[in-house]
Amino acid sequence: MRIDILTLFPEFFASPLKQSILRRAQEQGAVSFRVIDLRDFTTDRHRTADDRPYGGGPGMVMKLEPLVAAIRAVRAEDEAVRVILLTPAGGLLTQKKVQDLAGRGHLLLICGHYEGVDDRLSHYVDEELSIGDYVLTGGEPAALVVADAVVRLLPAVLGCEGSAAEDSFQTGLLDHPHYTRPRVFEGHAVPEVLLSGDHAAVARWRRQEAIKRTLRRRPELLSRAALSPADREFLARLTEISEQQDG
Repeated sequence: MRIDILTLFPEFFASPLKQSILRRAQEQGAVSFRVIDLRDFTTDRHRTADDRPYGGGPGMVMKLEPLVAAIRAVRAEDEAVRVILLTPAGGLLTQKKVQDLAGRGHLLLICGHYEGVDDRLSHYVDEELSIGDYVLTGGEPAALVVADAVVRLLPAVLGCEGSAAEDSFQTGLLDHPHYTRPRVFEGHAVPEVLLSGDHAAVARWRRQEAIKRTLRRRPELLSRAALSPADREFLARLTEISEQQDG
């Protein structure tokens, strides 16, 4: 896979792309990154990429011409590239969307900045994405979030560090609790079932704890989670107990 990142601040990505899973994925040949400086597509000697907004108001707006020129340059190399603008006004990034993006061969992530981009850019991108209902200084952190989420789903990238299939949201549930040594820390002990050596019991405990955690923290996820009949029976018992306690 190839991921291009179009930004006004290419130095922002110098360190993150060389760390941890992102570094390993590049070394394995699973992904290649290219950070593109938007100012390389400006035409004036000051390399101007923003201007005052029509209608007045605070801040500056990113200009349309260099953005479109950059998009066209990347599309000239690969017509199949998926062009994505990171913006608070975009659709919410979900694990399902991440899975879709991980199945594509080439992404171009556009980082907005200042008060935003000229709205006419929507005619030149394939989609707009938001990583949450809050506002960042620019789209650079959001681009890293998208890149990290996508790369970890590429085949063999995680290796022995973990299975993406068991992550939170992969099955519609939050992840189960995790523990490691020491067995007891300041009076807090690891659940005995995890020390039992009974793999079936451990798997059952983890599944039920994932359901418990999701019910407690993100109950809205349960309506679209992939639940087995046994899961639904367990959830019904949890709900009944909760209602009795509330009553």
